[in-house]
Amino acid sequence: METVRNILFVMCDQLRWDYLSCYGHPTLQTPNIDALAQRGVRFERAYVQSPVCGPSRMSYYTGRYVASHRAYWNFVPLPVGELTLGDYLRTRGMRVALAGKTHMVADRPGMERLGMTHESPGAVLLEECGFEPFDRDDGIHPGLFGKRVETPYCEYLRSKGYEGDNPWHDYANSAEGPNGEILSGWKMRHASKPARVSEEHSETPYMIDRAMAFIREQGDAPWCLHLSLIKPHWPYMAPAPYNDMYGPEHVKPAARTLDEREQPHPVVGAFMHHDESVSFARDEVRETVIPTYMGLVKQIDDHLGRLFAFLRETGRDQDTMIVFTSDHGDYLGDHWLGEKELFHDASSRVPLIVVDPRPEADATRGTVERRLVEAIDLLPTFLDAAGVEIPGHIVEGRSLQPLLHGATGVTWRDAVFSEFDYSFRSRTRTLLGRSLDGCRCFMVFDGRWKYIHYDGFAPQLFDLAADPDELNDLGRDAQHAGVRAEMHERLFDWLRHRTLRQTAPARFVERWTEVSEKGGILLGDW
Repeated sequence: METVRNILFVMCDQLRWDYLSCYGHPTLQTPNIDALAQRGVRFERAYVQSPVCGPSRMSYYTGRYVASHRAYWNFVPLPVGELTLGDYLRTRGMRVALAGKTHMVADRPGMERLGMTHESPGAVLLEECGFEPFDRDDGIHPGLFGKRVETPYCEYLRSKGYEGDNPWHDYANSAEGPNGEILSGWKMRHASKPARVSEEHSETPYMIDRAMAFIREQGDAPWCLHLSLIKPHWPYMAPAPYNDMYGPEHVKPAARTLDEREQPHPVVGAFMHHDESVSFARDEVRETVIPTYMGLVKQIDDHLGRLFAFLRETGRDQDTMIVFTSDHGDYLGDHWLGEKELFHDASSRVPLIVVDPRPEADATRGTVERRLVEAIDLLPTFLDAAGVEIPGHIVEGRSLQPLLHGATGVTWRDAVFSEFDYSFRSRTRTLLGRSLDGCRCFMVFDGRWKYIHYDGFAPQLFDLAADPDELNDLGRDAQHAGVRAEMHERLFDWLRHRTLRQTAPARFVERWTEVSEKGGILLGDW
């Protein structure tokens, strides 16, 4: 089988699985992403390994569960010894680059222990999660307001006449008041207003342009580009005309019940006290923010259409594997919650579309795959496509290639797993009286039953066959004690069988006796 020449790995930030027309959204039309699905396979049940930006992305990039790579929350460094996508693909002569966001934080103590400074050869790859940073854009932390920000995107905005210390905030993510004042996008009440930046200079078209610039630059050399778009993640601020393409009449009703709010699970109830949850519990907020969220998704689809047309014009659509996905979802008021982090489908389930250009994938084009897949499956899929041996003693995901090629008799997984540590959420941790080490929770989903284990609290259980919106928690229902016990054991079985021999391939272990005897280790010899 021929290998794939190039890989385009597209990720949106905080895009819900059900906010695309090919996934059934009733009013939001995304024809370019839909067309991509017609060229490949749309995976109906894809789940991330943690519904938070940082740990989710580190699982995508390493092919490993969070408990294995240990970057368990935002701003927690990925240990310096973890191998990532670029480490594998560069062995095939691929240029592996980033245009957009990673949420990567470098393991500075680990680098210093190895004698690596910022200026050391190869240090940039350790600092950037194995990607060459063609153009990194993680947004701007509010703590930098008042300081001059010199990211490539801010410099680009200044070159277009948007002056100031922080044009990312003051123009791309803020609106303008009646007296010319800046209305910050961090205040969701301004979400329906147009951003102060022209549409062609906003973040999504800028990064699409940068992706095309990178592809042009490669000529005939093979490449892997991670195009990681920063939207529709907050600040919920869109440029005209996308800020008012949709209105309250286009907003789907919230999936929530009064019983969820009045008798919540303790952990879920604590998250309901977060500012974003209190706000999204109000219809006024949902009807202001969600139309803009939809506009941001529509803008992504329009500009991906430009990118896909560019690939066709240059012939790169014939030799490039294209993947479209998200790092997690967004509650948007479902279950009386905002943000992400917990395990309802609104948060932990993501869209996933894979286009394999090879003839072997022709039979599955335009199909929908309902088998359970995980975010960690993408890295081994890329390695398979590029002809790189998958190190099974390190990578915990499974290559999707058999599913893409319609292979028969494939033994596939019967459950997916996700995990989360809310210790960084001090308000929740304090409210619940938990120690730093007592805030872990785990999810296992077998296609029907979703079981969630919490340290120190009763579990949750949902029957998605009868209750697809996850409104009826069976975690304390006596009639389902047997199901809970079975799912708890399945979770424990997964924890027992994670990959633990990262430095010893199977062939080394299998040959150990032979190797030791040849090396003169003669145990018990008379």
